[in-house]
Amino acid sequence: MGYQTIEVRKSTPSIGAEIFGADLSEPLGNQQFQEVHDALMDNLVIFFRDQRLDAEQHKALGRRFGKLHRHPAAPLALPEHPEIFVVKADEKSKHVAGEDWHSDVSCDPEPPMGSILYLTEVPPDGGGDTLFANMYLAYAMLSEPIKKLLDGLAAMHEGEHVYRERYAAGAAGKTFPRAEHPVVRTHPVTRKKGLFVNRYFTTRIVGLRQDESDAILQMLYRCVETPELSMRFKWQPNSVAFWDNRCVQHRALWDYYPNKRYGHRVTVCGDKPF
Repeated sequence: MGYQTIEVRKSTPSIGAEIFGADLSEPLGNQQFQEVHDALMDNLVIFFRDQRLDAEQHKALGRRFGKLHRHPAAPLALPEHPEIFVVKADEKSKHVAGEDWHSDVSCDPEPPMGSILYLTEVPPDGGGDTLFANMYLAYAMLSEPIKKLLDGLAAMHEGEHVYRERYAAGAAGKTFPRAEHPVVRTHPVTRKKGLFVNRYFTTRIVGLRQDESDAILQMLYRCVETPELSMRFKWQPNSVAFWDNRCVQHRALWDYYPNKRYGHRVTVCGDKPF
């Protein structure tokens, strides 16, 4: 499609695009907002280089797309900005955010619409790339009998096993979200179907024996991780990635220990999957 206020350069034929001509520190005008939104719908994840955002500007950008989500488990690293999730890894880290394929906080009854990650510090010798995968294609590549098998099935997504250990210091007395979602989700804007199960949060397919559920989920995870469905984004300082959690899974590579990687993420609220 044609764009008038931005330039869109595709990263791969199936997913991802870099956006040029937008200063995210300034409020997006109506036309530019619509073009950025359209670029996200068309490419599933979009990237911006050489941006300078303070916390308020970052939150304002997220709010342009919807109400901001607050993480159900992570400690408030910036108490004055509870909507900001700090992404940080260094020589003291035992885990990093997003080490396996997932959709952010899919255990919520209304999982996030999208996430906007802004990194200001990246490893000096490379590493710390993020992989993004197209869930429309993950569904499309399934055979017709498997699509029929999945039609109408729901899966349980749970935060307990992910968050209890990772955020143990603040986990006492907390109850973490859990929810049932369709295995195959229809995107509310594009109306395309995509897989909506992931290794982080999905624990079982409802109504099946555990061995049956495990077998089907492992098959779907292997499908999600097919290299041809994904792209790899190489971060630079002051880069921004904005992905659509409804049709994208991502994975952050932790191949830079003990070096540091630091940034802020705001997440936009979504709606109940159907």
